[in-house]
Amino acid sequence: MANSENSQWPISQFHFLVEWDAQVMTFQEVSGLDVETQTIESRVGESNVFSTVKIPDLKKLSNITLKRGIFQSDNNFWDWFNQIKLDTSKRFPITIRLLDETGASLMVWTLNNAWPTKITVTDSHTDGNQVAIETLDIAHEGLTINNG
Repeated sequence: MANSENSQWPISQFHFLVEWDAQVMTFQEVSGLDVETQTIESRVGESNVFSTVKIPDLKKLSNITLKRGIFQSDNNFWDWFNQIKLDTSKRFPITIRLLDETGASLMVWTLNNAWPTKITVTDSHTDGNQVAIETLDIAHEGLTINNG
């Protein structure tokens, strides 16, 4: 297919590459890459219309959730999480790359001043044969997107 024809199809997701500090990890799932503008409802004082006008207010950023399989002797999440102390946290810019089947970046999201808020490990059952999954929730103070 010609390059212009490929732009008519949605992007397939294969895996995500996430970079922060000196860490580079792959993830099978990333969620929460959304931004919302809150609204203020107000009535213009001299308006004859008995309804409110909606005005854009502050942006609201969701926490980002990263999921991947657990690897033996890999404590990168826990090490970062354990650096959080009362009122202080080690914050980093985080780059999340959506990769195609060849490993090339399709889209890149950058989080500003990110830090971990929660780590969850899947429930363990001795009779199961599923991969153990580790989930990291990350708060941040800004999101930029580069899909060029």
